[in-house]
Amino acid sequence: MIPPDYKNKPEETSITIDLLRHGAPVGGVKYRGALDDPLAPEGWEAMWATVENQGPWDRILTSPLLRCAEFAKALGQRLNVTPAIEPRLREMSFGQWEGRTSAEILATDGDHLTRFWKDPLANPPPGGDNLGDVQSRLQTVWDEILLDSNSQNILIVAHGGVIRVLLSLVLLTPLNHLSRITVPYASLARIRVDRIGEVILPRLIFCGMTSENLA
Repeated sequence: MIPPDYKNKPEETSITIDLLRHGAPVGGVKYRGALDDPLAPEGWEAMWATVENQGPWDRILTSPLLRCAEFAKALGQRLNVTPAIEPRLREMSFGQWEGRTSAEILATDGDHLTRFWKDPLANPPPGGDNLGDVQSRLQTVWDEILLDSNSQNILIVAHGGVIRVLLSLVLLTPLNHLSRITVPYASLARIRVDRIGEVILPRLIFCGMTSENLA
């Protein structure tokens, strides 16, 4: 016998959204922000290792910066998926710190950098983006992705700061605690989004990284 409320049961669907950070760029570890350094050979290798046996994805979104977009294009060619360049996925600006290592900044602006690490929301980089503004632009693109009903498996190729903010939206982590989220080069975070009627529930279900990230 069919239950009397069967016809009124909410529709249930699920999608996966994978967040892939770019690999190591040319020039080593430093605050890059808007600097458009391409991937180093080891960065390419680490990203290919990370995506092996993952996916497949029917939609790829990427930051416009080379360290993300070039890999997204190469992966899209393998999967026969054309990546969409999404300007809102660009890295946050680090202002006067861009192009400098942590050690270099500590030597000249150490107090500000340590305050940024402890509370990045209240202590933005000099001349750089405020995290609240970064969250606002990422919130809009995230909402658009969640409302998209045409894709089942989505890959976002982006930056450490961008992925931290997106994960904070999923985990409801306050922006002043954002430094507690670690996103290594070429790491992958998987989010499952369940839709039950009008309810949209994103959940972090998987984090993966290559052996390079564990070293």
